Amino acid sequence: MAFLAFIKKWTLLCAIVFGSLVYLLFSQVPMLQPFGNIVGPHLVDVMPVLIFLILYVTFCKIRMDDFRPHKWHFWLQGIRTALSALAVLAILHTNDPEQKVLLEGIFICVICPTAAAAAVITEKLGGSIASMTVYTIIANCFTSLIIPLFFPMVEKAADITFMLAFFMVLKRVVMVLVVPLCLALLTRRYLPKVAGWFKRRKNLAFYIWSINLSILMGFTLKTMLHAQLSSHMLLLMLILPLFICLALFGIGKFVGHQYGDSISGGQALGQKNTIVGIWLTITFLNPLAVIAPCAYMIWQNVINTWQLWYKEKYGILKW
Repeated sequence: MAFLAFIKKWTLLCAIVFGSLVYLLFSQVPMLQPFGNIVGPHLVDVMPVLIFLILYVTFCKIRMDDFRPHKWHFWLQGIRTALSALAVLAILHTNDPEQKVLLEGIFICVICPTAAAAAVITEKLGGSIASMTVYTIIANCFTSLIIPLFFPMVEKAADITFMLAFFMVLKRVVMVLVVPLCLALLTRRYLPKVAGWFKRRKNLAFYIWSINLSILMGFTLKTMLHAQLSSHMLLLMLILPLFICLALFGIGKFVGHQYGDSISGGQALGQKNTIVGIWLTITFLNPLAVIAPCAYMIWQNVINTWQLWYKEKYGILKW
């Protein structure tokens, strides 16, 4: 019972540790490597399905009339764009190859859109699911506009057009956000008992997200261990995303606080869809910069774990 209580209290950290240990086990133990090579890629393919389920369960708890944009949604888009532009300027003014890789990693951490599952943590912290969902849709659509603007400046060889970026992000928004949202609203309208069952299972979406996090951690660890970087650069790639993460959470909470929604504001700007960031980096930028979004994923979940602990201990977040 004590073991289960510990897991319940530190679910996100347990998911990170479990995902890391499973990856190391199946990648380092010779007799298990064939099984890991077969199962590993398929586990990554399961992640979109899990996110779909997470959001469907979460969206069953909200009403259509709760969906309305707020001023802070657009303030945060402006801040994210401004910070991305500053990172681009820094990249354009450096001639050092290693510094450029580091700055590209920072850039992708900032420009990366909000994680689709941010609503799950927002709910656990006492924030507004509906407000978070509206922001996530706005952020992902806005990302489709600023990616083709900034990426060719960051990497001259980046072969990305406006229409490619737009439809790439739009497809993710529709499949991961819009479809589960529509299904959840239909469930609330025509199957209220089913929606009520999901609503009473307050932690169901959170635990499904923890499974997803374990898979993501295994993928992240694999990426980090296979990166060909100097120890100095690797250390910077691992540490700087922590300060970027803290800054984004802090700015988001400050802006959200001005409109009475500090929790949602912090998660909106701080909790990133690092899978999209990793894919964008590998596809269009210097692949070595991928370590930064990988490290960011770890740090944002450490921060989320601390916030959940604080909320459980004191009953409310004070910021």
